[in-house]
Amino acid sequence: MPDLQLSRRAVVLAALAFALALALANRLLRDAGSAYEAAPSASASSVASTVSPQLLVVDVVGAVRRPGVYRVTHGARVADAVTRAGGATRKADLALVNLAAPVADGTQIVVPARPPAAAGGGGGGGGGGSDPATPAGPVHLNTATLEDLDALPGVGPVTAQKILDYRQQHGAFASVDELDAISGIGPKRLDQLRDVVAP
Repeated sequence: MPDLQLSRRAVVLAALAFALALALANRLLRDAGSAYEAAPSASASSVASTVSPQLLVVDVVGAVRRPGVYRVTHGARVADAVTRAGGATRKADLALVNLAAPVADGTQIVVPARPPAAAGGGGGGGGGGSDPATPAGPVHLNTATLEDLDALPGVGPVTAQKILDYRQQHGAFASVDELDAISGIGPKRLDQLRDVVAP
């Protein structure tokens, strides 16, 4: 009879030890599985943090100072890419470029030049005081660059920038008379400019 009780106790102890071993093995396998699942997400987050400041590559060509391939940040506009290329030249026809358009990776941004007649008018502006008498053609306020405006009689770089700022804030010039709203251009200066500028 004592042998029977001993064998029952041994069976119960063996069953308990086996159950404990199974629970321990299950826990070890579960911990190993969760560690394996966590590892890819950690690497994915590190890759995401590396990629987050995404750069776009664009090719800026045409009437810009330094044509070439440039990197701009994600969310940049065409105006930003043109600025990275040194800005538009005096011959650029920015009216044909949507400067507010978002930049897409791998695209080419073309800044076209004005037709030769308009470009000749801008080049004649370098003569300063002789420009009003030159019938080469008016400088168009809605497409003129800072250099074009700076070359006008009595308009220096500060006033030229004010004209560009006014155009940016109020949109295209409807008439030459709107120049009167710009500080630094009074009635006398406006009369001088009427013959050499157009909207």
